[in-house]
Formats: sequence, C-alpha cells, structure tokens
Amino acid sequence: MPASQFLMQRSALAGVQAVAARSDRTFARHSHEQFGIGVIRHGAQASHSGRGQVQAQAGQVITVNPGEIHDGAPMGDAGRAWQMLYLDPSVAADAAREFLPAGDFEFPQPVFDDPFLARDVLALYAQATASAEALACDALLLRVLARAAGGRGADAAAPSAPSAIRHARARIDDDPAACLSLADLAAACGLSRYQTLRAFARDTGMTPHAYQVQRRLLLARGWIRAGATLADAAAAGGFSDQSHMTRLFVRAYGLSPGRYAAAARPA
Repeated sequence: MPASQFLMQRSALAGVQAVAARSDRTFARHSHEQFGIGVIRHGAQASHSGRGQVQAQAGQVITVNPGEIHDGAPMGDAGRAWQMLYLDPSVAADAAREFLPAGDFEFPQPVFDDPFLARDVLALYAQATASAEALACDALLLRVLARAAGGRGADAAAPSAPSAIRHARARIDDDPAACLSLADLAAACGLSRYQTLRAFARDTGMTPHAYQVQRRLLLARGWIRAGATLADAAAAGGFSDQSHMTRLFVRAYGLSPGRYAAAARPA
C-alpha cells in the first residue's frame, strides 16, 4: 500500500464494510453512522472521542459508536496504518441480542489493549475480505462483539447445552461439505447462536467452523484413498478449490495431499 491510501475491500458479510488505510493525515472531527472496530497495524495515533482524549498504539483495537464525534492525528512522522470494519447498526443489534439481554450494544471504550481481541478482529477482517464461509464469519463476529462488550449478558450456555450440541455436531457430520451458518447449527440444537458457539467450543475444544474443516479433511482423505483426483477430492470435501484443500491439509497433517495420495496407493 502506498504512503497514503484508503482501500475499501469487498466484504463477504452483509452490512459490514472493510477498510485498510495508511495515512499521515490529521482528520477533523466527524462521525459515522456505523459501528467501527479495527486494529492499528503500524505507528500510533491520538484522537478525541466521545469518551475523552485517547492514544492508540500498534496492536491495539480502536472503536467508534454511531454518531460519536471523533478525530485522529498521527503520533510521530511515520503516520499510521489500520484496518477497520464498519458495521451497520442493525448488524450489531442482531448479534448483540445473542449475548445481551436487552440487545443494546455499544463499544464501552475507544481503545482496547487486548491482544486476543485484536487477533480476532484481524481474523474477522481477513475472513470477510477473503469471502470465507458464513460459519467462520458468523462465529468470529459474535466473539469480537461479545468480547468488546466485556462479556456482559448471556455468557453461559443453557443447562441442556452438552446434549444439544450433539445435534449441531451431527448436522456437520452428516454432510461436512454443506455450507452451514451458525444460525443453522443453533436451530438444530435449540440454542442461541452465541450459546451454540460457546457450548460447541467447550464440548469439542474447537469452534464449529474448525470442527467442520476437520470433518472435511477426513472426507477428502477418504476420497483420495479411494483413488479420486485431488481436484475431485477437494470438490467432494466442500473446499473452494484444490489449493484451499492443500493449504489446510498441510497445516493439519504436515504433508501435501499429493504426497498422501502417493503413499496411499497400493504397492
């Protein structure tokens, strides 16, 4: 990205805009009609916010609420770079109903020094701009907003969650290649999306999307052992293409699908 540039990227999430920026500009006071959450990637900035004067350093999370008057100035001569997600109020309100009793959402502070939140915000940005599947994006969005809200509200899963989660797992196991959303899994087990996300992680040790990826890899391995081409195995496993399968296969097993196929052939 050049020294000063604003890049709006296509987002797979409806009602969410993704903006990557690098700038040494000082911005006058203004407001947005959306919620904004992002991460300072390089440099630092000072800004007035509706919640006081603040500074944000590289690696910290910055937020803004709709209608909140704020500005921004670089600290130092090098400028700063950031990645932001802007959420329509309806998107935030819909998600907040999952973990706040009243569904009333706002970011409680303009700067978070929280590496785990920063990691999730950047992961959500990457997933949204890579047109990732709904199951991955839905879970990350809920986790980001719930953590930013301070974990208030309906944090625990319902008492029946362990047995209910079996229905969500079965929905994935029955057809790992299916395109599922978090709402689909919640409907299968009778919990809210947020309860499903929390209970699924407690029950399996991974998010629903990570579990689905593992089941897809096992499905693809079966097709490879049966003699299918790598392209056909990727399609049958629900991967977007062969390179997508290869990347995840190597990450999980430490060898490529091609090497696995060669080893699996009869002697």
